[in-house]
Amino acid sequence: MRRDLLLGSALLMAAAGAAQSPINGPMPGYSECLETIVWLQCHGPCTAQLEYWKEDRPDSTFRTPPQQGEPDKAYAMDFILDQVVPGTTYAYRVLLDGGALTFEEPLRVHTQPLWKFRTDPPAFTLATGSCAYINEPAYDRPGTPYGGGYAIFNSIADQHPDLMVWLGDNVYLREPDWGSWSGFLHRYSQARALPELQRLLRGTHHYATWDDHDFGPNDGDGSFINADMARRAFDLFWPNPASGAPGVGGITTSFSYADVDVFLLDDRTFRVPPDVVTDSATMLGKAQIDWLVRALKYSDASFKLVALGGQFLNTAKVYETYATYPAERQRIIDRIAREGISGVVFLTGDRHFTELAKLDLPNGKPLYDLTVSPFTSTAYTPKETNGLGIPGTQVAQRNFALLRFSGPKGHRTLTITVHDVDGKPLWEQAIQQDAK
Repeated sequence: MRRDLLLGSALLMAAAGAAQSPINGPMPGYSECLETIVWLQCHGPCTAQLEYWKEDRPDSTFRTPPQQGEPDKAYAMDFILDQVVPGTTYAYRVLLDGGALTFEEPLRVHTQPLWKFRTDPPAFTLATGSCAYINEPAYDRPGTPYGGGYAIFNSIADQHPDLMVWLGDNVYLREPDWGSWSGFLHRYSQARALPELQRLLRGTHHYATWDDHDFGPNDGDGSFINADMARRAFDLFWPNPASGAPGVGGITTSFSYADVDVFLLDDRTFRVPPDVVTDSATMLGKAQIDWLVRALKYSDASFKLVALGGQFLNTAKVYETYATYPAERQRIIDRIAREGISGVVFLTGDRHFTELAKLDLPNGKPLYDLTVSPFTSTAYTPKETNGLGIPGTQVAQRNFALLRFSGPKGHRTLTITVHDVDGKPLWEQAIQQDAK
């Protein structure tokens, strides 16, 4: 049987629960003032394009060029919407093999407003979290299923965030997956086809970084032979604004949303584990750290969110916390302090529990680390003590977080709310913008 027929059959089986639609998604990706992007995946050979219009002008439409799904890309496609203007909502529809698809909810994308030198920055909401395990019994470990609580994705969608940042372990590659391109495509397609995920995919703009389970083997590092294959699969399924910061490579990138800058770091490609005695241990690598510090220094954002797969501020040297790289972690902290950089909040995942940590720097500026985990993986209660953890913020159940940015320019407030699977708030903390 031909490779494309084999892949088509695998995709159809992965999408069996989503049989009401011949596609996964569509999913908006990055949003800029004059361009945005929409990802979708067919379940087999197809020709697709998007038709879009200003929400209040359905009589004036634009179309993207049609694309044919390719089996070596799992029939996944990106559509760039470039006939757009800032601060506008566009409705769109998917034309598949000449016919228009219908969905229960309207399809919309938003371009970012042009606010600088004109108005206060807009209020907006960012959803975030990590560790989304989707069961597949044929390839899961025997015993109690590791994933569950998939309704959490509808609970996030109910909050109508303006964008979502996925913090890693967004899929869980299994042993049969990470040795081949077919395996990567199968795992990503199986996760992306989850019926409970579709409304969230369609409902907001999505950005992502990764951790070990969407990179390859558990605790994988830069020696992984299929690291390039992992990067290509990640880029195929996550339409980030770029992939690979200047002079860095990997999946490192950044973007701005209103008055907030977000830095998506790569904690796998450059990693040398601490137990290697004939090389220098590193999590991020010198080039990536140098780029990050320069980019943070250049940023004039009210808040600077640094998305990283594993915990940054946790003081306990356990598992893959940055405390297992104490010298490198301290160098980053020292450089942030010496450069006078303010408003830095790390967003991290990996640990299967949630907590907020805070470090007061010598220059008086606070540094935060918000760990949000898990979405659908099994939750755990940590056994270690995080000396910088804020009492009352630890959550040992499936959860997600909303970050709301509000207030006038120069006096912005970041309000963090952590919610359970059903969307019930568990705790809330407000962080004020640092005084200049």
